[in-house]
Amino acid sequence: MQEQAAISALGALAQEDRLAAFRLLVTHGPLGLPSGTIAEKLDVQPTRMSFHLTTLERAGLLNAQREGRHIRYAVDYEQMKSLLSFLMEDCCGNNPEICGLSHSNILKSSSL
Repeated sequence: MQEQAAISALGALAQEDRLAAFRLLVTHGPLGLPSGTIAEKLDVQPTRMSFHLTTLERAGLLNAQREGRHIRYAVDYEQMKSLLSFLMEDCCGNNPEICGLSHSNILKSSSL
């Protein structure tokens, strides 16, 4: 992942409703949820949630699929893995065992 893409993704996640939506969608796997359901589960007005979901999509963290009048959002797991990998790239001076983490364990725990 390029630095600008990481900055964009982290910036998109740096807001309470967007972070909550992303975390909710992570738990629903590749099928995701319709935007209205996300808004309802998080008790956020649908128009405001649509704005937040679009921001996450533009940052490359979500995929959107139109279903009639509704849009279903799902986490882009490859982008999420890339972001996590970017963040851990130089962990502990390339000695992740110092932190008790290994690069492969982080990627493994982020996969479904």
